Amino acid sequence: MTRRLLVVPAENPAVVLDALRDALAGGPAVLPGAPTAPVPAEVEQRIALVVETSGSTGAPKRVALAANAILASAAASEAALGGPGQWVLALPAHYIAGINVLVRSLAAQTDPVIMPPGHFDAAVFVGASRLLDAELRFTSVVPAQLARLVEAAENDVDVLEALRRFDRILVGGQATPPQLVARAIELGLNLTRTYGSSETSGGCVYDGVPIGTAQARIDNGQVELAGPMLAEGYLGDPGRTDSAFHDADGTRWYRTGDTGEITDGVLTVTGRLDGILISGGVKVSLEAIERVVRAVDGLADAVAVRAPSVTWGEVPVVFSTGALPLDDLRSIVAAALGPASAPAAIVRVAAIPQLSSGKPDRISLAELAAASASVEPQSQ
Repeated sequence: MTRRLLVVPAENPAVVLDALRDALAGGPAVLPGAPTAPVPAEVEQRIALVVETSGSTGAPKRVALAANAILASAAASEAALGGPGQWVLALPAHYIAGINVLVRSLAAQTDPVIMPPGHFDAAVFVGASRLLDAELRFTSVVPAQLARLVEAAENDVDVLEALRRFDRILVGGQATPPQLVARAIELGLNLTRTYGSSETSGGCVYDGVPIGTAQARIDNGQVELAGPMLAEGYLGDPGRTDSAFHDADGTRWYRTGDTGEITDGVLTVTGRLDGILISGGVKVSLEAIERVVRAVDGLADAVAVRAPSVTWGEVPVVFSTGALPLDDLRSIVAAALGPASAPAAIVRVAAIPQLSSGKPDRISLAELAAASASVEPQSQ
């Protein structure tokens, strides 16, 4: 059996909300946003939602989710947050975290407060938060938005008081700099870091601990996730589905592509499998470089990418809106991670290019790095 697939423009989240309500009740499946290629007119009956990812390190994917998976995610989140509440939607409605806010609102039978479209502004966010009238109040943001809120709260007591009224502020979508987390906690914000993806109906690990009946494990260094919130797979792409999802001992697991470790039941994500390059025969982790560089004053937004090297095969290049002499940066990174990890260049940019999800556009930055003529270190 099949059902119709309805493409819904994401510019109006209220329309997406209504379409999701119908889809969860058995109506047409929903694909929020503007697809990059034609979509099928119909999908299998069990599919209620299709999320097209922006592809931070590769080609876009269309993640197919069943109603049961989406609702299982909402139920697990509600239990982890202490009950149903009202949400401020600060994220795009085609992004899984934004969709989650809408689905959680439907499950809680509360009306989300939808921020107006346009550039994220802390004052506008605070204004939206004042419209919340439920006992429990939540929102979900990405690190870039959290940084703007924290900066505003550090300089405006009204902003600070508004943020403290949230029972939980979820932050996810990418790694959140530890310094930013520390600043938020010092301000007294009820912050929770989330981990997940469209393939897991969004965040299913809160502060390193799986929520609901979700499970996390490490297999050959890779983080794998399981639970009722897993996607059916990728629409029209069985090969990619079989590569990402597999069964083991009666449990279906999703291969995240992330590296990590679990200590005392708490998951720590350490990097990406595709974030490893070989430089001069030595494995180098771009994520490890980012962690070291972001701890340097003024470089908290740093992004490390790979660039080709005639001498070394590949070398890391750092982009940031901040600046530091290259020799100083190389010394800091080499001392922490070894000489092969020392960046071949640091490129100052006016702003880090971002995807619609708020993640750094690593493909664009890698292309810039590859085009640079000054990324050939003399030694490692």
